[in-house]
Amino acid sequence: MQILTILAPVFLLIGIGTALQASKLVSPNFLKEANRLTYWLGLPALLFSQLARSVQHDLGGARLPLGAMLVATGLVVLVGYAVAWMRSVPAPAVGTFVQGGFRGNLAFVGLPIIFSFPDEALVSGISVRTAAILIVAPMMVVYNIVGVMVLLLSQHKLGWPMVKPFVKQLVTTPPLLATVAGIVFAFAGWPLPPVIDKTFAALGEMALPLGLLGVGGSLVTVKLRGNWRLPLASALLKTLVAPLLGWGVGRWFGLGGVELKMLLILLACPTAIISYTMAVELKGDEALASGVIVLSVLTSIASLAVIVGAF
Repeated sequence: MQILTILAPVFLLIGIGTALQASKLVSPNFLKEANRLTYWLGLPALLFSQLARSVQHDLGGARLPLGAMLVATGLVVLVGYAVAWMRSVPAPAVGTFVQGGFRGNLAFVGLPIIFSFPDEALVSGISVRTAAILIVAPMMVVYNIVGVMVLLLSQHKLGWPMVKPFVKQLVTTPPLLATVAGIVFAFAGWPLPPVIDKTFAALGEMALPLGLLGVGGSLVTVKLRGNWRLPLASALLKTLVAPLLGWGVGRWFGLGGVELKMLLILLACPTAIISYTMAVELKGDEALASGVIVLSVLTSIASLAVIVGAF
């Protein structure tokens, strides 16, 4: 019952988004535009307001799970390259394969699942939701940096040609800018004016449900094409191998209970929709990127159900 209570609303919203787009009850661009609104406004507002209020005092409370998340993600990247080599993935597609294996949809799938738990205090003293934000925000920075790097390395050797697209991607990423602004605002000691706080909180509340609808709508336009074995391998790397590695790393870091469950949920999230956009923009393998997204949504249901039920 707990599994259904926690996971069903998340995947039902994804399903509703898919149905809305597939049935043409909404215009073809509606959910796409809603997703842009969430990405450019709702999610940055959520990240900024949460970080501005809590990071100054609470960052240390999320240090261990954040460290475990970083280490586990690094291991997944290495395993991704190893699997790509063993399967003889064509060089231009390697970055797409690796990105699909580590870049999770933390904001639009991970946070809604974690926010469905009671907002209890962790061992460190901070709440579950605060800890989740303090992990997700810097991880989105890491995902952007590493995602751009692995995609560019598939097209270029390390050198100056990589600098321009790398910097361009970073400075035009709203969640990254909101994360940096929230951290700077908090450590400067500036109080968030009540009017701004309430406005950003309202915008943040729309981000998660609207983001899930957008994920579902995107699945209609992101098709599974060609050979399914390679996309499935990357999807399983994301939703099976990543949480398994995360379990080992989490235990090594001394995590248990809700902290470990939170870590595994974030690692088992399906591949982020933005990985498709980045693969297209940076000349990756478009068909592989779309296939990984679709299959990872399906495989993540089983992984997340096990994590929610067993931990």
